[in-house]
Amino acid sequence: MILYRLRCAHDHHFESWFRDSSGYDEQRSRGLVSCPACGSTEVEKAIMAPALGRSAGPIEAEPVAEPAREPAPEENRAQPVALMSQKEQELRAMLKAVREHVLTHSDYVGGEFAQLARRMHEGDEEKRLIHGEASPDEVRALIEDEIEVLPLPVLPDERN
Repeated sequence: MILYRLRCAHDHHFESWFRDSSGYDEQRSRGLVSCPACGSTEVEKAIMAPALGRSAGPIEAEPVAEPAREPAPEENRAQPVALMSQKEQELRAMLKAVREHVLTHSDYVGGEFAQLARRMHEGDEEKRLIHGEASPDEVRALIEDEIEVLPLPVLPDERN
């Protein structure tokens, strides 16, 4: 991790942590680094003094005085930044719709899924839409026997 002192186009100074120097460059190019005072994404690294160690004992950093800040106009205040792009949001919405459709239009059979899917494939059971649980080995065996199965998409929101 690396701490950078940053400065926006309106000369506001602030600090932020990044994974490494390329992490800063990547986030800045995507417009994800913004000034907390005014919301400007025109941000550059400010000059920082390196901390040099002495063998005599621990080093105490001197505080850096912040320049006086005027309240930022309302239109320049920091705005929330979307964590997902529009395409990612649309993809998640489609996956959620597919999942909801399957859950609404099929019967839940629990842990009997693999056995029931096999019986339906072999003609011993009337075919219908089902969903349930199966172990990885059961799913592998169904696929090897050319029995069509498809995992339901699980979105991160559903795991929280």
